[in-house]
Amino acid sequence: MDVRVDMLREVLEKLVKGQISMDDAEKLLRILAIEEIGNLARLDVGREFRKGIPEVILAEGKRPENVAEIALRMLNKSGRVIVSRATKDQVDIIRKVTPNDVFLQVDNGVGMVIVKKKDFEVKKTGGKVGILTAGTSDIPVAEEARVVAEEMGCEVITAYDVGVAGIHRLLSPLKEMIGRDVDVVIVVAGREGALPSVVAGLIDAPVIAVPTSVGYGLGEKGVSALMAMLQACSLGIAVVNIDGGVAAGAVAALVANRVARAKGN
Repeated sequence: MDVRVDMLREVLEKLVKGQISMDDAEKLLRILAIEEIGNLARLDVGREFRKGIPEVILAEGKRPENVAEIALRMLNKSGRVIVSRATKDQVDIIRKVTPNDVFLQVDNGVGMVIVKKKDFEVKKTGGKVGILTAGTSDIPVAEEARVVAEEMGCEVITAYDVGVAGIHRLLSPLKEMIGRDVDVVIVVAGREGALPSVVAGLIDAPVIAVPTSVGYGLGEKGVSALMAMLQACSLGIAVVNIDGGVAAGAVAALVANRVARAKGN
């Protein structure tokens, strides 16, 4: 039996026998949820059980061989790996070391990699997330959000390139999202970042605004979009960091999944 399983049984047995308190048991279980890889990384393999959010490995700034090693360890412990912002070199090494009997999905456009054991299944929660982008340049960030939300069990409805420069494009997809009763809408926009304000003024679902680093000149690299979203007069908007697609997807899925549980889905 796995050493971690033995330790888990020991903690539970001590709790049942009254040898440790509930607080002590919780502390020990949190400690068990950390998996160390030498001095390289500490994987939070218990995050999904504890928080409902799977651990996502940020590949940005890491050596390709290190990303591959972390991914393999996570795959063996959890049955699934999600890697974000992977470069071609990092993806190539992941492909090389990944066993043949697993499912591998790569989206080169956004650098998202998903590796799953064949018996790993994402349980559908009934949560519904809508994702809108102002322009096509915002799509990579939106796709990060989509992948995370889907891997957390949500149904995701997307509509891209519906920004305020051609506001008529927004109406049809927004009607569809309202008709399908989405629980939360992620709105991704760069430049002046106006789209989240418009959407929040039209629907009763919470809006998660994501500024992107699209734009130039004064307020470049997403600064104008971030400031505009933070200053939005429409209520019901929460804002994540610039290019924070993964963060937006996680928050949206948490909201949608909680709503689904409340509905009894």
